[in-house]
Amino acid sequence: MSAQSMDTDSGYAWCRLGITMLVAIVANAGMWAIVVIMPAVQAEFGVSRAEASLPYTLNMIGFALGNFAIGRALDRFGVTVSLILAALGILAGLGLAILSQSIAVLSFAQLIIGFASAVGFGPLIADISHWFVRRRGIAVALVASGNYLSGAIWPMVLAGVLENDGWRATYGLLALVTALTVTPLALLLRRQVSVQTRNLAQAVSVQNASSSGLSHRTLAYVLGFAGIACCVAMSMPQVHIVALCVDMGFGPAVGAEMLSLMLLGGVGSRILSGLLADRLGGVRTLLIGSTLQGIALFLYLPAGGLVSLYIVSLVFGLSQGGIVPSYALIVREYMPAREAGARVGFVLMATIMGMALGGWVSGQIYDWTGSYQWAFINGIVWNGFNIAIMVWLLLRSRPRSPGLTSSGPAPRPA
Repeated sequence: MSAQSMDTDSGYAWCRLGITMLVAIVANAGMWAIVVIMPAVQAEFGVSRAEASLPYTLNMIGFALGNFAIGRALDRFGVTVSLILAALGILAGLGLAILSQSIAVLSFAQLIIGFASAVGFGPLIADISHWFVRRRGIAVALVASGNYLSGAIWPMVLAGVLENDGWRATYGLLALVTALTVTPLALLLRRQVSVQTRNLAQAVSVQNASSSGLSHRTLAYVLGFAGIACCVAMSMPQVHIVALCVDMGFGPAVGAEMLSLMLLGGVGSRILSGLLADRLGGVRTLLIGSTLQGIALFLYLPAGGLVSLYIVSLVFGLSQGGIVPSYALIVREYMPAREAGARVGFVLMATIMGMALGGWVSGQIYDWTGSYQWAFINGIVWNGFNIAIMVWLLLRSRPRSPGLTSSGPAPRPA
């Protein structure tokens, strides 16, 4: 019996996946809560909408940096220690936010919250990837969906508290839930895969990297640029769909519904892409998703009616949801298993930076042209860069299966 049959794709691995998803749903709450409380914060501090948006901006910067930094900590200290330290960081940030008397202090608090909340994304994805081989794609996709599920659940839960007790009480509730769930659940994740299993995964990833002819560092930079490119494209609808609907006379409520439709479609897309990745591998799955995303972006250009925008928004959500998790799968296929946390964290940090850059660039293009048409075209061009990189990587390498056993290697497509 191979080490992988004992450690990976086992009953314990599936149980661990369920616990990990619960942690992800709670740990990611801070990045969505700031969106819910933004109008209340603006009213209390008497600031402009741009100033009220500053905490969200710093939250996303912290979230991007935290994916890389906490991913490195994961490689060194393990997931349990990383989760406990991150939970303390979330609590410290929430406490500072509750005590804040200015938008500047709240923004700094949100930077801390975003940094610590990142433990619920890249680091958890990296950890669960060690426990699955045959079903790694769906396992990674489900953990990545925790972020979207958190965005679907927490705004509804927090809305009532916000209306009745204010935004500080809302953050107090988040602090209580975090303290009562993340640390206890982290203690259930202390078990680690065997050294034999880790060494086997290491050997396969080294062989795959050699087939590409690229060093680990070069490949990480290539994937980082690809992540920026695809997420600059992805950000246009996600960040500006509400504003687009307002410009077209449909109102912000309709735009919010379209955004929710995208997120729900994204959850479905991540699950379907995970199943597909278990058969095709990360590169081909990402290439399919990126191509579909480019088509969906193109469909926004002629869409001018309410029904057509709803349909295209759903198509866009179903197209793009599996792209980001596919980067984690590519990292695990091509890069050392012992560096999974840092490598996955770096690439996912790049994708988040791409979202931030794309949201800003699309706004600038709108200011220059008075329309979102060229912003969509800009997204299509950036998406083309991502497709080209994936085609190039696919043509130059033939990765081996991570399920190698003592009986010999079994080929597997990218």
